[in-house]
Amino acid sequence: MTDRVQIIKGFQDVVPPRSIKFARIEAAAREVFLTYGFSEVRLPVLEPTELFARGIGTGTDIVEKEMYTFADRKGRSLTLRPEGTAGAVRAYLSAGLGRGEPVKWFYSGPMFRYERPQKGRYRQFYQIGAEAIGYEGPGTDAEIITMLDRFFKKLGVQGVKLELNSLGCKNCRPAYREALVKFLGSKKDALCEDCRRRLETNPLRVLDCKVEGCKAAVADAPAMLEFLDEECKAHFAGVKKDLEIVGVAYSVNPRIVRGLDYYTRTVFEYLAIDGLGAQNAVAAGGRYDGLVQEFGGPPTPAIGFALGVDRAALLAGGEESRPSALSIVVMGDAAREEGVRLLAALRDQGVVAEMLTDGVGRSMKSQMKAADKAGVKQVIIIGDEELKKGQYTIKDLKSGEQSTMKKGDFLKSL
Repeated sequence: MTDRVQIIKGFQDVVPPRSIKFARIEAAAREVFLTYGFSEVRLPVLEPTELFARGIGTGTDIVEKEMYTFADRKGRSLTLRPEGTAGAVRAYLSAGLGRGEPVKWFYSGPMFRYERPQKGRYRQFYQIGAEAIGYEGPGTDAEIITMLDRFFKKLGVQGVKLELNSLGCKNCRPAYREALVKFLGSKKDALCEDCRRRLETNPLRVLDCKVEGCKAAVADAPAMLEFLDEECKAHFAGVKKDLEIVGVAYSVNPRIVRGLDYYTRTVFEYLAIDGLGAQNAVAAGGRYDGLVQEFGGPPTPAIGFALGVDRAALLAGGEESRPSALSIVVMGDAAREEGVRLLAALRDQGVVAEMLTDGVGRSMKSQMKAADKAGVKQVIIIGDEELKKGQYTIKDLKSGEQSTMKKGDFLKSL
């Protein structure tokens, strides 16, 4: 026997019933996001490596350790997208929208990072993202966070909490960086090897390290909130005020820095209270007012987020099942012909229906057993008696109740 080809470690097949839950999450996001004025875009999974190096930052873990990068036949360096924002901004400029025009976009699909696989974390994972490009005020920040809150409510996810922070801007961050580097320099011996390197290249990332020794070392580090200038203070106050107006609960966490270089001012995370272990961020994002300019466009304010579909699926309630509402059970060749006609008529009316065993040479008992196993709610039985009388027998598999109905009346009743 030929050996089976195995899936690559860290990648995943999403098969029913899990794929049904994924589809439900994506449908809920699409429904909610459209009401907030967001339009769907489709982005490529493969981009020039330079896009992510420039956008995400060469000093980040994603660019240094986690990207799937390779050279194509022409020697060009290409990367499977590790996140969606850089590609969305590239698409914004490619579409000729680089004059500051406001757009609200959302997208979904697979992302790729070479990380250690664990619960809720895969090397191919699925995200839903949203970007509001060309929007400046704190009202947009609060709106996009509120949209996420409404999405979680729509999906029936209860166990999440919102945490906020502000990373300031190019005017006030240098003073904070100087103070942070000075503090971290006094703790250098307690930092891991990666964080000692980050101290020179990207000191804010030290605050985001998950190594216990580093977490203890930075416990008393200065917070960016202490260094905000008046404009950044007012912006952050405006975000919090709007969230309070619409009843979105939050807490301020000065340790949120996010793992990407492009963030400014508002950053936020929706965290699972329990059920996901250490990898408990379900959605996260923030403002990135300098990214469009970094990619060659004019100064353009923007904010966005990414939602982990894999993690949301672990928190979303409800058991998913095959959406088969009706099954046709037939006895004999003539009954099967009638069943095939009925099946087509039901589907033409938008009714989910199947003839699970095709009815060929199968006993009524085996067909009923197949319908029950598939989670079918009702079966339509067609045999010699039904053909003779021009009717169908309808049986509810949950209650066991059975009735008959004329063929024409049955189709009209649906």
